Amino acid sequence: MNVTKEKLTTLIKDLPDTVDIEEVMYRLLLLQKIEAGEAAIDEGKTLPHDDVIKRLSKKWQN
Repeated sequence: MNVTKEKLTTLIKDLPDTVDIEEVMYRLLLLQKIEAGEAAIDEGKTLPHDDVIKRLSKKWQN
């Protein structure tokens, strides 16, 4: 998954002046997950809300 320089620049600018590498890695991973979710939406790879509720209800009841 590719991320634009603009999004990376924004991510870096939003960081505090002092930050550890684990926080940077976490935010990069989060950005990657958001990008993947947006791509899935664009590709129509989503489930209707009612279907999600049904699947989760079945899983929780078992």
